[in-house]
Amino acid sequence: MRKEHKEFHQIEMDAGDWHSPPGYPQGIEQKILAGSLDETRKQGNRTRLLRFKPGAFTTSPFVHDYWEEVYLISGDLIVEPDPAEGGGTEFAPNTYACRPPGVAHGPFRSSQGCLLLEFHYYEQSM
Repeated sequence: MRKEHKEFHQIEMDAGDWHSPPGYPQGIEQKILAGSLDETRKQGNRTRLLRFKPGAFTTSPFVHDYWEEVYLISGDLIVEPDPAEGGGTEFAPNTYACRPPGVAHGPFRSSQGCLLLEFHYYEQSM
């Protein structure tokens, strides 16, 4: 599956098609920029913006069967090994993660809110 051709165009940051991804709590929203990911057939790729509103958090780690690259554009992102205990490691803008399939990550929270650019993709079989 290939992504569609898109030239430079304005991205609506305050309105438009932001929505909560399936399984995410309220206060976390995504906007798909290009592509699509078919998790049932394990194919495809997507580029998305993911934003946490101030105080938004997840409660358990994520594990998925596709590659994920994440770039923190703005705000703060805190990785907490145990949300009940607090603490965790805080990351600031211009930080990056690349995760292969099957790697547990999170839970996450954001005090100020944050904006992430994410790339998700399945390996292409040859």
